[in-house]
Amino acid sequence: MTVSRPEVVVTGLGATTPLGGDVASTWEAMIAGRSGVGTLTQDWAEQLPVRIGAQMKVDPAGIIERVKMRRLDRSEAAALIAAHQAWQDAGLAGTEVDGERLAVVVGSGIGGAVTLLNQDDILEASGPRKVSPHTVPMLMPNGPAAWVGLELGAKAGVHAPTSACATGAEAIAWALDILRAGRADIVVAGGTEAVIHPLPIAGFAAMRAMSTRNDDPEAASRPFDKARDGFVLGEGSGVVVLETAEHARARGARVYAKLAGAAMTSDGYDIVQPDPEGNGTVRAMRAALRDAGVSASDIRHVNAHATSTPVGDMAEIIALRHARVENAVITSTKSMTGHLLGAAGAIESIATILAIHHGVIPPTINLEDPDDALDLDVAALKARYLDIPAALNDSFGFGGHNAVLVFTKP
Repeated sequence: MTVSRPEVVVTGLGATTPLGGDVASTWEAMIAGRSGVGTLTQDWAEQLPVRIGAQMKVDPAGIIERVKMRRLDRSEAAALIAAHQAWQDAGLAGTEVDGERLAVVVGSGIGGAVTLLNQDDILEASGPRKVSPHTVPMLMPNGPAAWVGLELGAKAGVHAPTSACATGAEAIAWALDILRAGRADIVVAGGTEAVIHPLPIAGFAAMRAMSTRNDDPEAASRPFDKARDGFVLGEGSGVVVLETAEHARARGARVYAKLAGAAMTSDGYDIVQPDPEGNGTVRAMRAALRDAGVSASDIRHVNAHATSTPVGDMAEIIALRHARVENAVITSTKSMTGHLLGAAGAIESIATILAIHHGVIPPTINLEDPDDALDLDVAALKARYLDIPAALNDSFGFGGHNAVLVFTKP
């Protein structure tokens, strides 16, 4: 007996990124090919081997009132801003929503690390009485999801996946499962990250994972280019509102795209290095296509994970080849936003959704001298206009996490 599954659609988008304080400004900057990477001007950056980053274009402290901001880690603040934008964009602000049919899935790769480090500095300098009573709710990794759930009144479950750089995409995949299982009618899902701080930067730099192009920050993130030398750390949040198609129709909601399928796999290989054969990645791609009922040849666009690392970018191209996704125009929006770790997959999902909705693919900037092994079509330097019936978004993370999402026209 075949059990029918509810269709799941995207009805709201929200973001705060290095390119803009909302989805409209972020998308406009992406299509124009602008970089959000700049020089870090904080005093602590002077001592670091990497002195560039992609900070949020609009500081959350300028949006959230000061008293409330004191209770929030920067990652929590970013998530709240993006979630409220998505909620309003979906036409749900000010409406009666059954909280018992509303769930939240918002994850972070690192969580409230800046709170933890700052409060430890206070502890060491001034003693335990000076530590903020809000420290634990600010640093706990489920903090962003919990705050979003509280402010929206979600009672069907609040979840916080933590899967390194695959987190944002995994959150959206979890949301799909929740809606298909009938646990909720609406899920607010996405990712957030804000760890531009000397310790994470020093740690990534010690791994030689980051670009050291300090003298030319806007050109530092250059996926697929021969001169790529590592990723650029970014910060921000991306959130989407997902609903069953039946629920969206009943309330007359505008639909951006359909979330047709998703898959998550694990490499079982190494804590940092991906499987050299790309088996986990290929399995995730094939499983997502099967789940969506879409053939590889139907995929006309891929928003690639491509972080601008020497090994990772071309490994992803090889995986797409093995999965037979060869007719797509590929881009890496990380060339403009930098790598937002746990928020990356969510922001890149928003870019994928808008590419389908508007029929335009953002460029991969800084791709001036393509890698000799790059044998698939990449939208280099300029946006590409194209009708996109189906698109794929990949995200991969330390620990061997692989998450792949398939979006289609509604």
